[in-house]
Amino acid sequence: MDNSKLKECVRTFGTPLYIFDEHTLVKRVNFLRAHLPEKTELCYAVKANTFIIPELADLVDSFEVCSPGEKRICENLSIPWNMTVISGVHKDEEMIDSLIATDAPVRAYTVESLNQFHLISKTARRYDTIIPVLLRLTSGNQFGLDTEDIKHLVCDEKDNNHVIIKGIQFFSGTQKDSIKRLDRELSKLDAFLEELKRDCGFAAQILEFGPGFPVDYFGVGKIEDEAVFLDEFAELLVQLKFTGQIVLELGRSIAASCGTYLTSVVDTKKNAGLRYAIVDGGVHHLVYFGHAMAMKQPPVRLLEPDVSSTFTEVSNICPDAQSVDGTGTLADGLWNICGSLCTAYDILVKKISIKNLCIGSVFAFDNAGAYCMTEGMLMFLSRDLPKIAVVDDTGTPQLIRSGLRTDSMNTPGLFI
Repeated sequence: MDNSKLKECVRTFGTPLYIFDEHTLVKRVNFLRAHLPEKTELCYAVKANTFIIPELADLVDSFEVCSPGEKRICENLSIPWNMTVISGVHKDEEMIDSLIATDAPVRAYTVESLNQFHLISKTARRYDTIIPVLLRLTSGNQFGLDTEDIKHLVCDEKDNNHVIIKGIQFFSGTQKDSIKRLDRELSKLDAFLEELKRDCGFAAQILEFGPGFPVDYFGVGKIEDEAVFLDEFAELLVQLKFTGQIVLELGRSIAASCGTYLTSVVDTKKNAGLRYAIVDGGVHHLVYFGHAMAMKQPPVRLLEPDVSSTFTEVSNICPDAQSVDGTGTLADGLWNICGSLCTAYDILVKKISIKNLCIGSVFAFDNAGAYCMTEGMLMFLSRDLPKIAVVDDTGTPQLIRSGLRTDSMNTPGLFI
């Protein structure tokens, strides 16, 4: 999003603020579809960003829901149940019962354990209905079922009148930038599906695969041309022996590029020769960078001062902030950008060269559309949650969540 639109949003809504751009989101989904086989379906993992679900309702084929809270969010947004895949390593009995009891035509339930299968089967039997499931194959961790348990289910549950096994789900991680690794995973899945067909007479109808496409947050990614990378991946899908429906479960790859995080400088100082700018946000809002925040340069820009705006106070420019001479020394204009948390870990950027920094200046962090607003340590220090706005396809910004106080949630006994 360009700086003029970001400045408008800051003047209108203030900071800290997440901005999600619908135009960028649409462009991103269209780009992915253009480089994937025609009939490949896209399933959006809502854990990546629940605030863009309405904009994605007409762009993706399904939504992955991993908790009762995510289920309620989709319900409140009137997402059709036949667009939801009920997933997650922990499926509680109350959630499963509430869905099956209402005869909600859920697209599928994933199965992470034998216990989950029997819970779904028992509940379906109680309500005399038929439930479609996908068996999740483990990648060697706490998620999913091993091959022997999957074989057991497809062989021994053929005559189950209340659960129909539609296929296999597999997800092994994120930020995968190696075509060779994706090739190995798909080849093993293809071979396992052939094994199930040969040994158990089971022909899967659906393969839901999480490719974990990478997002280059720091400009040091191994993928030089994403279009070529996706074309090579698409060729792997075409070469599979599996002829059923392929569904790609994506979160970060869909959502990251549509988001910008805005945070304002509230204080400046120099300690032991090091310059520090304190902002009204912090790492509790930018968790998607992970623990490498202070070690690498994130995609950040300083919005140019605007004398007519309400968010810049040009009279507060630091006396030596413009003394950058290209020598690379800290005394020449290098700044550490730190958040508002009482922890030394709260560093957004280290040693960034900046001119004209002042109290009221605004930093814009790009690629903030995935996980920032849902995965951070947002309750730390009981600071308010950031505002959230969406810019629609006409370029009009709309506030979709005000800043929320968290102190009430951290007050003993208040919600008993």
